[in-house]
Amino acid sequence: MKIVVLDAETLGSDIDFSGFEQLGEFVVYPRSTPEEAALRVRDADIILVNKVSMNERTLKEAEKVKLICNTATGINNLDVDYFEKRGISWRNVAGYSTESVTQHTFAILFYLLEKLRYYDDYVKSGEYIKSSSFTHLGLPFMELKDKTLGIIGLGTIGRRVAEVASAFGMKIIYASASGRPPQDGYEQVSLEELYERSDVISVHAPLNQYTENLIDRESFARMKNTCIFLNLGRGPIVVEEDLREALDQNQIAAAGLDVLRHEPMREDCPLWGFEDSSRLLITPHIGWAPLEARQRLMDMVLDQVKEFINCG
Repeated sequence: MKIVVLDAETLGSDIDFSGFEQLGEFVVYPRSTPEEAALRVRDADIILVNKVSMNERTLKEAEKVKLICNTATGINNLDVDYFEKRGISWRNVAGYSTESVTQHTFAILFYLLEKLRYYDDYVKSGEYIKSSSFTHLGLPFMELKDKTLGIIGLGTIGRRVAEVASAFGMKIIYASASGRPPQDGYEQVSLEELYERSDVISVHAPLNQYTENLIDRESFARMKNTCIFLNLGRGPIVVEEDLREALDQNQIAAAGLDVLRHEPMREDCPLWGFEDSSRLLITPHIGWAPLEARQRLMDMVLDQVKEFINCG
């Protein structure tokens, strides 16, 4: 049994792979181009992949492959129709990052909400030393209690965000881009109503035909100029040119993103060059990535591989 990991670098250097090493020959590559991947999987029985595309181009010479495990929830990089033609099984992983993405959502929110960059700069610049007052109220901010959080995508992560927000006393509304029937526990509204009512909007939806380019110029125009907009779903859900315009024209108060249309970020990204971190915070897709979440992910993949081998 030969197991090949094609892009281990995306999982971090601190992951414990010892469980896989006990299952047979285990080969780890930090990263792989499509051309390199095609060569590296030719004699593989099982492939572990995070971002490398798995399709006819990369798999046509992989005659032995029986299982492909995507070490992520999204499967945009998997050609599952081709897998079916070849009789190749596949797995993805869900639920490993619920707590970590929820935590990161609130980390971004509090940074923007309480103007933490501004106040930290105020102290470290020496202005606080010069002050005649014990406090400084240069930029006002609000409490979360009794404010409205609008969630787009009330899946597992969206629900957990709603639970935490409720503990802060927030009112929760949500919208479904795909038109799913109402879920218990929270008020479902139209997207238009969500834009208009929300003090904070948090996106936790998957990328699909209903959500691609969902948040656009018209969406931002409906939002309150005091609204904080967060996207921890997928980058292409937001039209980045329109978000930049909304920030430039002060249509919204601030935006926090952990995902972008192109990852890594490109120099032609419309958000590149917006330097005011008190109004735009971008992190490089790390919401899923605390060590505990990454190890949990790989432990789940290991269980999938063991189950497949034992049932084979």
